Amino acid sequence: MLEKLAKQTAIYGISTIVVRFLNYLLTPYYTRIFDQGEYGIVTDIYALIPFALVILSMGMESSYFRFSTRAEEQGGDVEAGKRKVFATTWGVTMLAATLFFVGVLLLVEPISRVMGEVYASHPSYVAIVAAIILFDVWTMVPFSRLREQGRALHFVMLKALNVLLNVTLAIGFGVAGLYATEFGVGWVFIANLVASIVTLILLLPSTRGTKPHIDRALLSKILLYSLPLLISGVAGTANEFIDRQMIKYLTPGGEAEALAELGVYGAIVKIAVVMTLFTQMYRLAAEPFFLSGFKKEEFKEANAAAMRYFVMASMIIFLGIVLFRDLFALIVGEKFREGIGILPLVLAANVLAGVWLNLSFWYKREEKTKYAAYITFLGLGVTIALSFVFVPMWGYRGAAWVRLAAEAAMVVWSFILCHKHYPLPFDYRRMVEYVVVAAAIYALSEVASSYLEHTVWVALNSVLFLTAVAFAVRRERIDVVALCRAAIKKFVR
Repeated sequence: MLEKLAKQTAIYGISTIVVRFLNYLLTPYYTRIFDQGEYGIVTDIYALIPFALVILSMGMESSYFRFSTRAEEQGGDVEAGKRKVFATTWGVTMLAATLFFVGVLLLVEPISRVMGEVYASHPSYVAIVAAIILFDVWTMVPFSRLREQGRALHFVMLKALNVLLNVTLAIGFGVAGLYATEFGVGWVFIANLVASIVTLILLLPSTRGTKPHIDRALLSKILLYSLPLLISGVAGTANEFIDRQMIKYLTPGGEAEALAELGVYGAIVKIAVVMTLFTQMYRLAAEPFFLSGFKKEEFKEANAAAMRYFVMASMIIFLGIVLFRDLFALIVGEKFREGIGILPLVLAANVLAGVWLNLSFWYKREEKTKYAAYITFLGLGVTIALSFVFVPMWGYRGAAWVRLAAEAAMVVWSFILCHKHYPLPFDYRRMVEYVVVAAAIYALSEVASSYLEHTVWVALNSVLFLTAVAFAVRRERIDVVALCRAAIKKFVR
């Protein structure tokens, strides 16, 4: 079972790394042509977009996976049942996105004023971003269908084309000098909008003539499953991105200083790209995998083992970034590197987010999605409460500590709920072992940095990192060569 998950993770991993790498080419580019305040606007907008996407998707991605599995379990005309699920979930998300877009256009002026002086001067920014959200929501369920059907290559090609077009246009606009015009960073959003429209057009043939159509009886059942996911998704995304808004509104010194702090914070978060990529590629593979028709005991065994491997891999990635953070700092412009000290905190928070993802599959499988709402609202509460204390004191550094505390609180409660309602045979000893080894290596490196010359310190970090990798491979008896060959073979098939 885990071999299948590993292969799927590797497939999505290779593709996601390529796609996201193209996208993250914009980070070094933007942080070299924009000042901290201008990049703060980009960070602000791209923190708000995921929040809107979660609300408008209404948990329909997970619902599509779950109800497609139900159609298989019920038998009969399975394909017709799946088409009905697809048409309904796609239809309701398209309707929600359309209503949202119309509403934003009608209220664009007051919305812009609430968002700040920069947006009040450029309300077109808000309208363009609303259009991006519209087209991205329209593609969400069709992309989920590709994942459910195992059409990874098609999924990857469309995602890659979207990013490649976005990057090409964004850099092209810069070469043409458009960022120096009065419209400024608005051209960043124009590039994204064009890429989103083209992606939708190219994705439509994969729907195979199925039109969005809402079956009311089916929708009522889906909503019972998805509404808790929606509530938890809103809270979870707010918890993930509200730190940017807290920096924007709680940093003393006015809007200009707040946007500068936000720009630095956003740039450092981007440096944690590898950890973000790993969690994303794991989610793409694991969600349809764990929500398929597993027997209960098989599910428990697979989920527990997957958690152990996830922690192991996360610790290796964590060390790979923090031990060589000087190299990763080159991703962003020099004026943004002042915030590099928060990188370990951001990475640790991302690890905890992945652990929480693993702990969410059991209640999604058992259709007890109310627990998602409980957990995410806890995290949101911790974020908001601590932000009012630490962000005014420490700015973006305080936001990083708050983010870590919120993720830790969610993970602790998730483990408690899992142990109480759906005990899984986690190998706690092995997972703690990996965390302790990683923490010890990081601490040793930090202490050594005060006593060794930089070149010697870098050499020591290389040895420490390879030691950590060798320890993990030997501890788990992983045949790395065989695993890579199997993944590549499946990917090119």
